[in-house]
Amino acid sequence: MNSDQLEGKWKQVKGEFKQKYGKLTDDDVTYSEGKFEEMIGKIQEKTGKTREAIKKEIQDW
Repeated sequence: MNSDQLEGKWKQVKGEFKQKYGKLTDDDVTYSEGKFEEMIGKIQEKTGKTREAIKKEIQDW
C-alpha cells in the first residue's frame, strides 16, 4: 500500500467516524491523526524500521 492509498483509507475512516459520531469535529480527527503519526515515529525510532514498513505491518494486523 502506498501513501496515497493509506491516505485514502484514512479519509474513509474519518468519514465513517463522523457519520457514526456526529459531534466529532475535524479538530478531533486531526488530533487523533497526529497521535497516530507520533506513535509511528516512536516505533520507527525504537525499531529502526521505515515508516512504510511500520504502516504495512499495522495494515496487515
